[in-house]
Amino acid sequence: MMFKDTEQHTALRRTIREFAETEVKPIAFMLDQNNEFPEAAIHLLGEMGYMGIPYPTQYGGAGLDARSYAIAVEELARVDGGTGVILSAHVSLGSYPIFAFGTEAQKEKYLVPLAKGEKIGAFGLTEPNAGSDAGGTETTAVLQGDHYILNGGKIFITNAPYADTYVVMAVTTPDIGTRGISAFIVEKGWEGFTFGDHYDKLGIRSSSTAELIFNDVKVPKENLLGKEGMGFKIAMSTLDGGRIGIAAQALGIAQGAYENALEYSKERVQFGKPICQQQGIAFKLADMATKLRCARLLIYSAADLKEAHEPYGMESAMAKQYASDIALEVVNDAVQIFGGTGYLKGMDVERAYRDAKITTIYEGTNEIQRVVIAAHILGPAGREAPAAAARKAKKAGETGERKKQIFDGSAQEKVDALVSALNADGYDFTVGIDPQTPIVQAERVVSAGKGIGKAENMKLIADLAEQAGAAIGSSRPVAETLKYVPLNRYVGMSGQKFDGNLYIACGISGASQHLKGIKTATTIVAINNNKNARIFKNCDYGIVGDVNEILPLLTAALDNGAAKTPAPPMVKMKRPTIKKPERSYPLYVCSGCGYEYDKEIGDEENDVLPGTKFEKLPEDWICPECGEERSQFIEI
Repeated sequence: MMFKDTEQHTALRRTIREFAETEVKPIAFMLDQNNEFPEAAIHLLGEMGYMGIPYPTQYGGAGLDARSYAIAVEELARVDGGTGVILSAHVSLGSYPIFAFGTEAQKEKYLVPLAKGEKIGAFGLTEPNAGSDAGGTETTAVLQGDHYILNGGKIFITNAPYADTYVVMAVTTPDIGTRGISAFIVEKGWEGFTFGDHYDKLGIRSSSTAELIFNDVKVPKENLLGKEGMGFKIAMSTLDGGRIGIAAQALGIAQGAYENALEYSKERVQFGKPICQQQGIAFKLADMATKLRCARLLIYSAADLKEAHEPYGMESAMAKQYASDIALEVVNDAVQIFGGTGYLKGMDVERAYRDAKITTIYEGTNEIQRVVIAAHILGPAGREAPAAAARKAKKAGETGERKKQIFDGSAQEKVDALVSALNADGYDFTVGIDPQTPIVQAERVVSAGKGIGKAENMKLIADLAEQAGAAIGSSRPVAETLKYVPLNRYVGMSGQKFDGNLYIACGISGASQHLKGIKTATTIVAINNNKNARIFKNCDYGIVGDVNEILPLLTAALDNGAAKTPAPPMVKMKRPTIKKPERSYPLYVCSGCGYEYDKEIGDEENDVLPGTKFEKLPEDWICPECGEERSQFIEI
């Protein structure tokens, strides 16, 4: 095995490098500065026939091999990491599931325009509770006649909202874990399918990343990919191949940084000679070149195994983990070689430094890659058995256990029910505070999200804050992007933390970083017109409705007809204990380790479905924690 590019590979590398140097490199700085998607360059890449590199010509692809695909991603990422991952996500994530699991009709309708570059593809797996653990998927698809009704959302989706075709994972059979997940092909433009904001990221800023939002989206039955329950298998198979693309992206970022550092080291003279001739720098360059070659051979080996239809899951995990780890090391050394110049904004190595980090995180963190590799080496014994507490944990929201009481009825009836509930909880609305009170000092906050609409609607927030005796707050986009309020008024993990009693979220969808800023609030009220907004899974009281209608009604309901008296110093109210329904069946506890078998949870690791009674367990079933036999369990 020579591990040398063939003439075909060399020619492709030359073509893609020329494209990257002429079409991407001149605008890479501005793409990064403006958080801008390179639409024109990607369109041209499609016209050249390279958006479907590894797919057969019968489906509109270039008919090249997996290594060719890796080379293309590498060469694009060499000048701009973001552009490299656009191709990677399109080919590996947005197109591969359709190629590998789609029907001929699905391939003709969706894969052909993707492979021709006429459309862009994306992949919807990640959710707040489903990242490394895909079993946490909460998006649902319910079959109704000839359509599935899709509800939920996805976060951190590469190529959104520019992609046209999305492969989306959703739960079709609840309560059976990963076996209940199915895959669907979803088109941009369908009613109820919308997007959240394009994330403002540290690096790969030319790559668009956004949230997918599904509200009663009708997905035709024929857009089910594979069969019901195959979604997890499809996702894992897709990620195996996707890791080759991310490894190639990491390699390209590192290769570009190395080449820049090498060139600079030949030009920079210190102590009478170029710094590349100083042993300390020469050794750095030698180590960088060695790491790059090792990563390249790992990537190409995984690609060749995939092309030969050999098992490659472990090798792709190794390639992704190693290439992204050494990418951080190589770009760090490149910045060091440049010295202070490399630390300046706008330098290629500075951008590479920021671009490289994400490659250790997405498409499976490098910690997960090591889990995958260990499982291949050790088999099932290499997996750590989940703790008993984790097995039976009911997923609480990101703000902890909440009442999640969503009011029904007309707008006025919903408002009346909310006010009644708040009064019963002990809130006094005859008192008030300065609406500009610092968030961290306020007992109550009325906060605006993007759902508030136009700037003039902030008066609705101000009016409600006055009657609720609250300070004015906001989500990050309202303060940073829309600039409706000063930056010191936005609430979230990266902003001001709210540790008071009452938080009223108006038009806020519930991004994770925002929820983490309010998780210690005693009471959270959510008002949003999106019934699937994440905020409703993290609130005590919720009203589904238009803020422009609800807020005036709520303001009037809290108005006691007199000026508010100054509020006394804040006393933190105790969050009520959420009553759990009483169990009507016994638990069985292992006398050896204390593990509790709960029939409602079952033992999915050992193929025991939820609902299986203890006496119906297989004869050879043993305690999943310590291995004790069934006879050693005690009924409680």
